Amino acid sequence: MKIISSPLFEMIAQGEHQQQDFKYCINDSRKIARSLVAFANTDGGRLLVGVKDNGKIAGVRSEEEYYMVEAAANIYSKPKIPFDVQQWDAEGKTVLEIIIKPSSNKPHYAQNDEKKWLAYIRLNDENILANKVILKSWELSKNPKGILFAYDEPRKNLIDYLNNNQSISLSKFSRIAKIERFYAEQILAEMLSLKCIETDLNSNPIQYRLNENFNFEQFPI
Repeated sequence: MKIISSPLFEMIAQGEHQQQDFKYCINDSRKIARSLVAFANTDGGRLLVGVKDNGKIAGVRSEEEYYMVEAAANIYSKPKIPFDVQQWDAEGKTVLEIIIKPSSNKPHYAQNDEKKWLAYIRLNDENILANKVILKSWELSKNPKGILFAYDEPRKNLIDYLNNNQSISLSKFSRIAKIERFYAEQILAEMLSLKCIETDLNSNPIQYRLNENFNFEQFPI
């Protein structure tokens, strides 16, 4: 296989972002699993192994680093995460590009040092924990029977509020709808799964807003 280095420099010039992460070296498969899971659970992405945070090419040290990625994807990720690998030669060094596609089988979980399984998503250049609402929305999306939508008072309150306000948090929704937090989580997860709302992950706490591309005419509002 002919290896061309110029696309590598173009990728590095982009810096770390939502779909790209640099790894100087790999010495912990569990930490790599976190990145693989975050990419699979979000928009997909790539790891450039052998590149420092500042974009300098260090190169992979040995074939062992590939096998640690393999362990991250197959042992420390659940379900397993398929990946492709591209080898680049540049400056007399080798960089591995690990390519992860967005998964249709989410949520994926990564095992931490305490052997707990946690789900991550990718936000800008960081891997963050997925909250309960996001996790529930993924599970609902996988239900072959679909979602039975009941347009009751709490759901009406949610849509009415979001028609007049930019976004809402889980806690605020629970308060204004006068429902338990668990029930509020379930409703937000359902609406997220139906794509009638979307998350604003840049807010703390996470906010939920109307999806402008959703056709609300199908609801009896």
